[in-house]
This record gives sequence, C-alpha cells and structure tokens, in this order.
Amino acid sequence: MVNPANGRSDAAPTDPFLAEPSGERSTQAHPFLDAVGFFRAWIRDPLRVAAITPSGKALARLITAGINERTGAVIELGPGTGAFTRALLARGVRPEDLVLVEAGADFAEALRLRFPGARTLCMDAARLRTHAPFGERPVGAVVSGLPVLSMPPRQVLSILKGSFGRMAPGGAFHQFTYGPCCPVRPEILERLGLRAQRTGRTLANVPPAAVYRIMRKDAPASILEGRHALETAPLPGRPQ
Repeated sequence: MVNPANGRSDAAPTDPFLAEPSGERSTQAHPFLDAVGFFRAWIRDPLRVAAITPSGKALARLITAGINERTGAVIELGPGTGAFTRALLARGVRPEDLVLVEAGADFAEALRLRFPGARTLCMDAARLRTHAPFGERPVGAVVSGLPVLSMPPRQVLSILKGSFGRMAPGGAFHQFTYGPCCPVRPEILERLGLRAQRTGRTLANVPPAAVYRIMRKDAPASILEGRHALETAPLPGRPQ
C-alpha cells in the first residue's frame, strides 16, 4: 500500500536478490539465489561486476585478515552480496564502524536490508575524493571487492587517491584479484607513493584469487609487524 503523505509503499522492504520462483520474497539469505542475482547483475554490466559468482568464504577470510575491532573505521568498496561484509563483522568490526560503498542500486538495497547496523552508500567509489563517510575521523582499512583490472587507470587512480585521503597513517587498502600479479599498475602505485604486497592466495575460491595489501611507502615498520601478527590470527571462535 502506498502512503499518500510520502508517496512510498508501507509494505516491508524485501531483498531484491532473494526472490523465490513463485514471485514471493524470502526473508533469509540463500546462497543459490545470491548466485543467481549476482549472475544477473553480471549479465547486465559485466565490466562493473567482473565475476559471475559472489566471492567465497575462503577469499573473504583472506582479504579481511588483520582487520578487527581495533582497526576502527572501515570502508568496504563494491560489497556486492556482502561476502566480505560478513567476514568483517565476524572479525569484530562493529557495524557502526563500517560503511559499504556500492554503485549498484539492487546490491545497495540488499545490503541495507542484510546489514542494517552498517551504513550503505549507493555511489561510485571514486567519489571518496569529495565525500567523507566518517567526516574527519580517519579510516583504518579499506576492503575492495572492485574489479580494478577492468577499470580505466584514471578511475583506479581516483579510487586510491580518495581512499588514502581518508586513511589513517598506518591504514591499508586490501584488494583481491584473479590475475597473476597486483591489479594496480606500478606507475599508479609510484605516483601515489604506495607499495603493494601479496598477503596470500586461495585455490578454494571460484575462480582462485590472490589478495594484495596496499600501504603508503612511509608506513612505520612497527605497524607492518603488527599487521603481520594480526594476519596470522584465526577468526574469532575458529580453531587454530
């Protein structure tokens, strides 16, 4: 039913990726339906989505390694269906410390319903240069699910410049790739004074993927050592 006062429906919002074949909406996450929704998004815009299936749990654990409740504010770029988001929350990141930046309207709508405690912004990640999700508060980490390999270099440059413009001195940009090397071009890293280090690879993801941590070249050695110790720690509640 539409409310005449605001022109909006009073019906409870539904997750656009959880439509049952009958036309009814499911109120619980369903991996198969997530995959179908992801595939449909890829069909509509393959360059923006880049993969035909959501990231798996192994990649989600790998890309969020080293991030926990002490990291502080975290921005996730291109969350999609929320695979990395769930891993971040499992590692102890508080929902109020998490901002999800998603350009796809359908994905953003689903993220708002699945993670109501986090803040979801439906916008291009390049807008971080002019939009500060946490105001003056520095960001401890940026986790990227963006297909940077298929993006124009100028767009990648803008995303990194905007991200590190909001980042704390020891903050890191976590990026995954299906390729054999860092997906960010060396000339872009050099121009921004950044360095990239591969932190791991998983064959359990479809397709297999690697994760790179990008930091400022002048990051203190003590911060790098502390991050290495955190990266070797298991998820809370998981056996050694």
